[in-house]
This record gives sequence, structure tokens and C-alpha cells, in this order.
Amino acid sequence: MRCPFCSHHETQVAETRESDEGDVVRRRRRCLKCDKRFTTYERAEIALPAVVKKDGARVEFDPAKLRGSMMLALRKRPVSMEQVDAAIDRIQDKLMATGARELPSARLGELVMRELKRIDKVAYVRFASVYRSFEDVDEFRQLIRDI
Repeated sequence: MRCPFCSHHETQVAETRESDEGDVVRRRRRCLKCDKRFTTYERAEIALPAVVKKDGARVEFDPAKLRGSMMLALRKRPVSMEQVDAAIDRIQDKLMATGARELPSARLGELVMRELKRIDKVAYVRFASVYRSFEDVDEFRQLIRDI
């Protein structure tokens, strides 16, 4: 680890601690040249698949964008942030379990709709109406009947 103060390559770990959840390791380090101390954090890198849009563009999976879409559908609904976080975690777990390097955006949309249907039916209908681009009221009625 390079020292952020003098750029020397040799440092010594003075102390190591895990976070309460156990997903981050905090290390206090000391530079062997300038003797200054600094902190580093280690966390596992999770490789989620890239999302392939309808136009063929590939974008990195963004949990913040997923959260924003879900929160828009859940606006003014009695759903806790813990439920939203759990739904996002389940979606990410499913994405990692596939082992795929790429994922069609349609598949991601289906996963989101499944989670929204599970936690709030109104949010599910809101999301589905935009996601599926309903052309007429009959398609909307059919979705509600399916619930």
C-alpha cells in the first residue's frame, strides 16, 4: 500500500478491525519512511452483470438507479426502506446467481416487477404501466385481473 503522504511503497499494518456487519475490514497503517498513519478500508468487489438496453447499449448495473425507479413507483405508499433494501438485495442476489456477464434490461424489469408485486400491489401496477407502455385500458385491466 502506497503512503498517501510521501508515496513510499512500504507500510506496516498497525491495527485491523472488521465492521459490525463483517463486510468491511478497516486497517490502520504506518508509513515506514515518513512515520505518518492513515486508514484503509477493504471490501469485497461484487461483479454484477452489465445491463443491455433495448437499443443495444451496455451500461453498468446501478443499484442507485434501481432504487430510484422503485421509489418512484412506491411514492406515497406504506413501504419501509428496509423492505425496499431487502427487495434490492434479492434482485442483486438473483443477478449474481446467474453468473451472466450481461443481462437484458427486460429481464431486470421483470425482476423489479416481481419484487414490487411482492411488497406493494399499487406500486407494481404503477411500475408495470410505465414499463410495459400500455396502449389502452384493456391491457391495464388485464394486469389488474392477474393480480
